[in-house]
Amino acid sequence: MPPLSPMILNELAPLPLDLDDSDRSEKGEKQPSIHQYEHVVESASSIYQADVDAERRLVRRLDMRVIPASMFLYFLCCIDRFNIGNAKILNSDTGDSLAQTLRLSDHQYLIALMVFFIAYAIFETPSNYLLKKYRPSRWLAFLMLMWGAMTMIIAACQNFASLVALRFLLGAFEAGLFPGIVYCLTFWYKPNERAVRVALIVACATLGGAFGGAIAFAVGKINGARGLEAWRWLFIFEGVPCCVCAIFTYFIFPDYPETVTWLSPEERELATERIRGVASLGHHKLTWKEARETLVDWRLYVHYLLFIAFSVGFASMSMFAPTIVQGLGYEGLSAQLFTVPPYAIGFLVCVAVAWVSDRYEMRALGAAFSFFVCAIAFLIEALLPPTAFVARYGVLCVALPFAFAISAPCLSWLTANLRNTGATTLAVPLNVSIATIGQITGTFIYKSSEAPAFPTGHYTNAGFMFAGAAFALGLRAFYVRRNRELAMGEPRWRM
Repeated sequence: MPPLSPMILNELAPLPLDLDDSDRSEKGEKQPSIHQYEHVVESASSIYQADVDAERRLVRRLDMRVIPASMFLYFLCCIDRFNIGNAKILNSDTGDSLAQTLRLSDHQYLIALMVFFIAYAIFETPSNYLLKKYRPSRWLAFLMLMWGAMTMIIAACQNFASLVALRFLLGAFEAGLFPGIVYCLTFWYKPNERAVRVALIVACATLGGAFGGAIAFAVGKINGARGLEAWRWLFIFEGVPCCVCAIFTYFIFPDYPETVTWLSPEERELATERIRGVASLGHHKLTWKEARETLVDWRLYVHYLLFIAFSVGFASMSMFAPTIVQGLGYEGLSAQLFTVPPYAIGFLVCVAVAWVSDRYEMRALGAAFSFFVCAIAFLIEALLPPTAFVARYGVLCVALPFAFAISAPCLSWLTANLRNTGATTLAVPLNVSIATIGQITGTFIYKSSEAPAFPTGHYTNAGFMFAGAAFALGLRAFYVRRNRELAMGEPRWRM
């Protein structure tokens, strides 16, 4: 892919004197709310002045190495995560779908979905710590190899118990990828540079859904080959690339600006110094003091509530889009193919929302707008007559893209307002782990017995989206008020 255009950089921010805690308390000064400076960075009692042109060239180089690698990893991850939704109905018209072959009831299928998210919640935060301990390239390669292997082994499932066990293991190994990638971006990019890049990665979830539907359509044509149902071939074909790419990830994926060999010494210095104080540093170690401060910071839990609301729509659309499309009157392999357009539109919407959010410092408003549009779309979906198939499919093409677009501005907003590397190490995976509440909720709201209207699913999604919009606007109002209380020269909370 061509290099991405770097974001326009902010004006130079005044650099306050480096007073220790006791000095500040004696002088009655307020503690800075977030360590955020643009271009001017304090390093070992000296001031590092970044050259704007050199920094622009550096960001282009980073965009050509860090972002495509991260996008590709998440793309493969999402294909393997979402394929159970395709497998559930693949060749159902001939009695050869996953649900029919394993004789799964609707409740058993939901349990198989839920255990994935339970494992996801348990292993996300430990995974980020291990990523920091063993280096991103090594840890992500290991995760990729293992989830690819679990995906292929699912093809050998013969009953409900084996499916549940393997889905749990798949969730355990996939858990570390997304928070790990977002965490890695904080080693390379400033807060105002992240939302578009996070969006490009998140948008790969929509590409994964689109390609997953297309792949399922093609694989459905070989149903019965060598005595295997098509859904088994689907898991095999989608697991092999992950195992192969894990080898390349080990050798190619970039670790930290301080250590990579493809940057010159001058570029490594610039890459490290330009983010010192505004982002995470590879050599920084998490301390208990930082962990405690992060765990008791109440405003972060409002960010987590935003991600819970987002996760309900994200999970339900990811797992049930083929089922919803089938309920709109598309049967057999056509149900797989008609999941492609909403996901393809979603890629464009995700990138557009994130670009505007970063470009105009409107992360909160970008998230609130996406929540609101999504809420209205789900509400319309629920109110339309069950037989209005064309209209409901058109509304789905609005609801699904904005359900995915919420993620990038929310994540960028969170990471922009984290104080240090330690807080980022803990808060990013905690954000995604706590959001598992929303993902588990999303797995239970679309009931087969309510097809084709699915009122419970649509109304529930609409309610969570309206709540998310309200929380986003409320948190933004809090940050605005807090900024008004800051003294001259204190770094501002990001919007």
